[in-house]
Amino acid sequence: MGALVPFLAWRHVRARALQSALTVGGVAVGVAVLIIALSLTNGFVDELVSSTLRATPHVSLQPWSADGSLPADDALLRMLRDEPEVLAVAPFVAGQALIARRASAALGISARQGYAQLLGIDPEAHARVLDLPALSLTAGDLAQQDGIVLGGSLAAQLGVMDGDDVVLREIGGRTLTLRVAGTFRVGNELIDAVVAYVPLERLQAYLDLEDRWSGVHVRLVDATGASAAGERLGDRYALRPTSWERLFSGLLQQLRLQKAVISVVVFLIVLVAAMGIANVLVLAVAEKTGEIAVLRTLGASARQVMAVFTLEGALLGGLGTALGALLGTGVAAYFRWQPYPLPGDLYFITQLPVEVQAFDVAWVCAVSLATSVLASLLPARRAAGLRPAEVLR
Repeated sequence: MGALVPFLAWRHVRARALQSALTVGGVAVGVAVLIIALSLTNGFVDELVSSTLRATPHVSLQPWSADGSLPADDALLRMLRDEPEVLAVAPFVAGQALIARRASAALGISARQGYAQLLGIDPEAHARVLDLPALSLTAGDLAQQDGIVLGGSLAAQLGVMDGDDVVLREIGGRTLTLRVAGTFRVGNELIDAVVAYVPLERLQAYLDLEDRWSGVHVRLVDATGASAAGERLGDRYALRPTSWERLFSGLLQQLRLQKAVISVVVFLIVLVAAMGIANVLVLAVAEKTGEIAVLRTLGASARQVMAVFTLEGALLGGLGTALGALLGTGVAAYFRWQPYPLPGDLYFITQLPVEVQAFDVAWVCAVSLATSVLASLLPARRAAGLRPAEVLR
């Protein structure tokens, strides 16, 4: 009787070939769609995080003092560079100001203004900490002239282009006229809409912070360990650390929630397919009632009868899961090999990002198999509960 269970389960699957194929196809589509959806979500999350890190240091070290500044100290930079977990460091000065474009009656241009988070930087040093092409392309203008590099959304809000003049007005009322040396866009509006880069010395003079810094930007060997590394560096040098993970914690939580919601919604497809397995097995039990009674009479146990229909559900779910996993990973691999272009004027990325994670494929397949087996338990229990005497009578 050992080979009876798999023999009967496979025979039932083959006997209802069309229904079995449709059921397997439903499970496969559900699994494939879920894998593709998760891969796209992973790709967008990774692309957004990597784009954000282009304009965000892994760790910012700032003083605990009330005025929020520390003396300019090259020795501190040398000690930080010698840390094994540090790739590069650069001092910065931070400030806030209203930024405006002057009106011109002759050209018919109206005044526009907005809020700017000013960062005074040394372009050469920050080129090793950040990864913004705008800083390297306009480093000469930014360092030698009264230049400013604006986030793309901020520049659009002001209606300015390269070469236009903008005016900074600090809270105390002081003004500073600068020329737009370039723009950048990373796809995160928390950066693109507010951040502006100014030469370090120019912002120091504007904010009366000569020979002082607001802090030090740090680029790490491993960005994923920024919080722990920042705490260690902060304790070692008596500075207040702020990691990029903490700075964008709300965004990261929203991205995780988005992935969870997508997983739940798409999982409903797998659940519907599992209900299809249950439907097939219910019909099989109804059709095979006589055969079940004969098997029980010949000595088959209720457990063996239940195992036949449970295995049948596992076969349908397993075939669908395997086919769906191959289809989903195949489609994802195709889009990685042949990226789908996206309009650059609408999105911050130019091609569809896809990132397949082994853990996602593993849990999707496990949940699909478990759901298929659970869906088969009710019909299997019904088959095992049939009484041969009553059926044969």
